[in-house]
Amino acid sequence: MSSLDAGSVRAGVYRNPALGFICKISAGWVLRTEEMNTREDQDATSSNDKSKASAEKSGRVLLAAFSRPPEARAEDVNASILIAAESAAAYPGLKEAAQYFGPLTEVTKAQGFETDGDPYALVIGSKTLARGDFHKDVGTRVMRQSTLVILAHGYVVSFTFIGGTDDEVEELIQGLKFVSGPHGK
Repeated sequence: MSSLDAGSVRAGVYRNPALGFICKISAGWVLRTEEMNTREDQDATSSNDKSKASAEKSGRVLLAAFSRPPEARAEDVNASILIAAESAAAYPGLKEAAQYFGPLTEVTKAQGFETDGDPYALVIGSKTLARGDFHKDVGTRVMRQSTLVILAHGYVVSFTFIGGTDDEVEELIQGLKFVSGPHGK
């Protein structure tokens, strides 16, 4: 398994040439990637006495972007994009991306989400991803989540898009592109 490339954000676009994709981030969105990885590292260190290298080997948040800071309250759903990579070795027997929805569905249900049917294939450019859709009632609103998954370079790479409407989620997904070449152009 190769070392995990964290990618970078420039001019409102997250680029990860090693994994071969880009993802547009809406103007004014708040990036919280480093904070989420710091929190994950602290949780891993305190609970299992894992080193940072060990935490990176098992999984990393590659991008965490929110329409507003998570602590800022508002009436609408805080739209977000979360891209993460976990070692595929952490899921023995995992041969295809759709199998990842077994453990993922357990996690989403524990967070109060319900599934919107079985995972299905979604083609973006030249890539076929597994997609699962979820929803959660939040007071008078509904939070919608779609997670797309690929297996790449020994990792399970998940792309989670959250919004208040199906259209909002679809618009976020349209910002994800799979690219070839050394610079993800």
